[in-house]
Amino acid sequence: MKRRAALAGDMKRAQEALSQMARDLETLDAAIKLVAPDMEIEAIAPKFVKPPEDWSRRGEMSRQVLSILRTSPKPLTAREIASRMIVDRGLAATPKLLNLMTRRVSTCLRDRREQGLVRNPDTRVGLWMEWEVVR
Repeated sequence: MKRRAALAGDMKRAQEALSQMARDLETLDAAIKLVAPDMEIEAIAPKFVKPPEDWSRRGEMSRQVLSILRTSPKPLTAREIASRMIVDRGLAATPKLLNLMTRRVSTCLRDRREQGLVRNPDTRVGLWMEWEVVR
């Protein structure tokens, strides 16, 4: 109940912030019309923020995957590892992101298997192979 209340509060703050941004944008549009009445406001493209380069440095995926496997008491599937990574990074867990991260984790695990760092025990969870660190 506490988590739901906190999440509802976060959503309300986000909606209020979005409303404030819309009002600020209207104010800026009005100011631009005063300074340059012939300018087309819609022609100004929104600026998208590029994520910082250090979000995914070289080897970060492997380190995180191996760390999750080392601390796990049992073998994990690539999907379980991907969902833990999403939580650890504080990302929004959308189905699209979970599928993307699962594919990336699977690729990482196959590469580490070829290096002899991880292996597949003889068990499966449905269609998913389980993985564990070679000890």
